[in-house]
Amino acid sequence: MFSRRSAFAREPNALARATVHARARGQALIDLTLSNPTAAGLPYERERILRALADARALTHEPAPFGVEAAREAVAVELARDGLVVPADRVVLTASTSEAYAWAFQLLCDPGDAVMVPAPSYPLLEHLATLSGVRLVHYPLVYDGAWHVDAELLRRACSPDARAVVMVSPNNPTGSFTKTGELAAFAALGLPIISDEVFARYPAGDDPTRIRSALDTDRVLVLALSGLSKLAALPQLKLGWMAVGGPDVLVREALARLELIADSYLSVAAPVQHALPELLSATRSTTAALRHRIGENLGVLQRALAGSAVTPLHVEGGWYAVLRLPRTRSEESWVIELVERAGVLVQPGWFFDFPDEPYVVVSLLTPPAELEQGLGHLVQLVGRD
Repeated sequence: MFSRRSAFAREPNALARATVHARARGQALIDLTLSNPTAAGLPYERERILRALADARALTHEPAPFGVEAAREAVAVELARDGLVVPADRVVLTASTSEAYAWAFQLLCDPGDAVMVPAPSYPLLEHLATLSGVRLVHYPLVYDGAWHVDAELLRRACSPDARAVVMVSPNNPTGSFTKTGELAAFAALGLPIISDEVFARYPAGDDPTRIRSALDTDRVLVLALSGLSKLAALPQLKLGWMAVGGPDVLVREALARLELIADSYLSVAAPVQHALPELLSATRSTTAALRHRIGENLGVLQRALAGSAVTPLHVEGGWYAVLRLPRTRSEESWVIELVERAGVLVQPGWFFDFPDEPYVVVSLLTPPAELEQGLGHLVQLVGRD
């Protein structure tokens, strides 16, 4: 009666069960998995945001498949702040980056085709691909003091039925930006690039070798994804976009096909489209505070873990940090013990397809005092092991 693509596993994993049991017995948990910026104690210009969403133009329906012109122009202006010249007519608005992925898969793939994705990477990609009838093929991110893409391993991972390659810069959760040479290796595959750039505004430092965007190459079709969720710390307003780049003939064909896909959904709500220019302006102070929070927490991380058996891996950007734990026990055992004995909730590496273990991922959105306390408990538990 139901489709195979909707038959996701629903049984809670061991960590989820341990967390539920801990909370049921009244145990207070320090949550180091925070992903929602609106719950992170950041400053928002509330009145400006609310006024922007009350624009009277939202009362009129404008069925524009790629979004209203003023909103697309606002995205083009925003991209120009990063030095990217993207005409507004190459901007496609979506209800989220997740929807942008779905449209990209529909544009480029037939059911059963493959898309290359990095490992480690965000587990949502698996769900989005399955719902679109697409199979994922992983290429490895290699760590040797910093994360990088090995061009030869990338080429070997490219299967004959691959129709696109996903590039995430900076990656979630490794925080690694794509470098100029790596972008050349991606383009050399000859496949369209779906480039997830939602965390690009949150670098941990300067690096002249990293790219601004996959739009820096014109060798292949590029769909560069971003949106309000991360760029403006407004995940609840559900507006994303894809900027289309590459050879003109491919861009024209992609936009012609995307127009039918977008027109079939007309998913982006009018209020957020008309509010977009003001929302981007009104959240500058929020994202500045968020960048300060991330920088402060990277310092907390180094101080809290100094001299311990917990090793923080190099972070180049984004909202997360990866920690390597001692191999004295399994990753599952570590994360459950952290909940049950230390009262600390982290994300295990298996969520993100790390090739080995034990790794855990912590959020740099966490208020610094809370992060310091949670890391202190983690270090104490590791030291007792």
